[in-house]
Amino acid sequence: MSKGLRFSEKWFQRGLWLIALIFAGFLIGLGGLIVGDLPKVERSITPEQFIDPAQLAKVRAAIDANEAQRKDALDASEQAELSFTAARNATTSARETFANWLATRKATALPEQDQELIARTRALDALKAHERSAQQAVERLQQQNLTLQREAERHRQALSKLQEGGQQAYEVAARAQELRVFLFRLAVTLPLLLIAAWLFVKKRKSTHWPFVWGFIFFALFAFFVELVPYLPNYGGYVRYIVGIVLTGLIGHYVIGALQRYLAQQRLAEQKPDALRRQALSYDLAQARLAKQICPGCERPVDLKDGGRNYCVHCGICLFNDCVQCKTRKSAFGHFCQGCGTPAGDAGQAPA
Repeated sequence: MSKGLRFSEKWFQRGLWLIALIFAGFLIGLGGLIVGDLPKVERSITPEQFIDPAQLAKVRAAIDANEAQRKDALDASEQAELSFTAARNATTSARETFANWLATRKATALPEQDQELIARTRALDALKAHERSAQQAVERLQQQNLTLQREAERHRQALSKLQEGGQQAYEVAARAQELRVFLFRLAVTLPLLLIAAWLFVKKRKSTHWPFVWGFIFFALFAFFVELVPYLPNYGGYVRYIVGIVLTGLIGHYVIGALQRYLAQQRLAEQKPDALRRQALSYDLAQARLAKQICPGCERPVDLKDGGRNYCVHCGICLFNDCVQCKTRKSAFGHFCQGCGTPAGDAGQAPA
């Protein structure tokens, strides 16, 4: 804030900057809604959209049927395991009973027990046959489960192959969609940035400068915050190329502005002292003097030196004497601080 401004004017300036920020905030909010809705111009896509629906439905139906068969086979296998376990336990128990009876028969050696021996042997053989049958049923179901598992693996591989082909097509389409959305965003934000640049060059010091600066803040936010995060990557090439282009453009402008400024300063330093001081605004001159720099060339000067009335760099008059009271005063002041005489014709260069 310039120290040459009135106290109330300083607060007005602060209030206007607050208005600029509030204005920018509302614009940023509106711009964020608009930019955020831009992706909706494109329909959402998924990898499955790029797979043949008939083939996908066929493979998934086969997978579902296989899962149902495996579930039924697993239930049957569990039941067969239980039946086999029961048959084996029955055979084991019968074998133990037969062994005990056979030991008793050897001890007694009664001939009338031959028929019972034959019957018990036949019963034990029947139990063993039943156990073997239950075991074969278990083995048959285990083989069926193994076959179903291999079939499921083939179905999964077929589905994976379909999804892989769809994923590749999806990635190509997604990159194209991302680029279109970025171009939509760029078509909205780039004109705002160009308008902001024009306002900065032409209107930043106009009467309505708070709205100008508010729009500039909004355009910068829209471009560098709303747009740049959605910049397509493509391995980083696009981001670096865009960064190089932007840096080159901004650097070219800054270098050109610096050269124009230096040329203007050289031309201004060739003008007479009175014309140079008249060309400087009062507030700008006072702000530069407050910073201990020359209002004409902006180089550092020692303003506390009472014998220094001219800038040693550009020769502009910094202090002169009041013709009324001969007080040494600022050549850029409107009035003499000693007697209050207007500076118009009352100021003269020191002898």
